[in-house]
Amino acid sequence: MKTKIFPILLIIIISVIFVIFYKGLQNSNVYEPQIGNQKNIPVFVAKAFETEEIFKSEDIFEGDKFYLMNIWSSWCAPCRDEHKFLLNLSNQKNLKIVGLNYKDKKKNAINFLDELSNPYDFIFSDTDGTIAIEWGAYGVPESFLVYENKIIKKIIGPIDQNSLLEIKELIQ
Repeated sequence: MKTKIFPILLIIIISVIFVIFYKGLQNSNVYEPQIGNQKNIPVFVAKAFETEEIFKSEDIFEGDKFYLMNIWSSWCAPCRDEHKFLLNLSNQKNLKIVGLNYKDKKKNAINFLDELSNPYDFIFSDTDGTIAIEWGAYGVPESFLVYENKIIKKIIGPIDQNSLLEIKELIQ
């Protein structure tokens, strides 16, 4: 009798462990923070990429216009992948694209833009990464769709075809 209970108990324990692991694999481990609707954009002061002139965010982000704040770097491979989508968005009349060059060497960033073309209406430099942190970025690339100085959409990772269509739909 004892010899029959042990294999049955072992099978039950292994089955329970299997079910727990199986259920765990179905859960996404990707953390995607929830941006509440109408979160105000952070107020910051930064240098313009081209001129190194100091600007305040209030000077760039005006009231009833759509802006796409895109955090990028020349050393970022996914930034290269999303660049064609940014160029597509730069043709939208009702959208201004603001770039935040993140922890990059200016020469490398200039070469990046010369090679792939510049989709940005304005670029800030973020040499130490603090502005990106104020925006709530976890890495590069990340993008924030802004309307009336409020973040209405956050895109973690590179912009792709789906997020391109979603942005176009939101700005219509």
